[in-house]
Amino acid sequence: MAIPELRKEIEHYCKLGDRVIDQARRRVLEGEQVPNAEKIYSIFEAHTDLIKRGKVQTPLEFGHKVFLAESVQGLITQYEVLEGNPNDEQHVEPSLKCHKKMFGHVPELYSTDRGFFSEKNVKLCERKSVKVVCIPQCGGQKTDERKAYEKSPDFKKGQRFRAGIEGTISVLFRGRGMKRCRDEGRKRFELWVGAAVLANNLMRIAALRKKRSRQSSA
Repeated sequence: MAIPELRKEIEHYCKLGDRVIDQARRRVLEGEQVPNAEKIYSIFEAHTDLIKRGKVQTPLEFGHKVFLAESVQGLITQYEVLEGNPNDEQHVEPSLKCHKKMFGHVPELYSTDRGFFSEKNVKLCERKSVKVVCIPQCGGQKTDERKAYEKSPDFKKGQRFRAGIEGTISVLFRGRGMKRCRDEGRKRFELWVGAAVLANNLMRIAALRKKRSRQSSA
């Protein structure tokens, strides 16, 4: 490494070190609640976010949240590396818009886990003419009508479909390299996720074509 490049790199890490010292002073000595957006969790990967998972074994993780949407064929139709630790419920409207832009219509079925629930989101899906809205109610007292709907065949079918993306996530982690990014920087992190999604879709397309070929020859 040339001297000017080395000097530039040292200056970069010194600035990050100063920020770490500053946030420690504010938090420990001054008792300030430093916003997560201002914190640095890694001087080597300064873009790293703190992710609050709320699970007993892994309440906290470091990295980035990734939003995924999957079609009934098992293809990932949307992915986005998110900033910070946003609430899931804010993704419903943008994902509907993205789906309509991509396919020319809203999905017939929109199924998520309870983290995406809000009355506003349910009404939005209904207003956009989504035929089956499968977002389990989170918190609050359920009405008899709501209880009956969440026990209906359509709702249960939608939740079984939603559970399928958990399997897709497992495949992305274990077989497509998305468990850990082995490159540096935010942009390369996004490329790494995109490559995992692309690999998954190519494998899925190959499986669908193979299945169709078997059915044609039967």
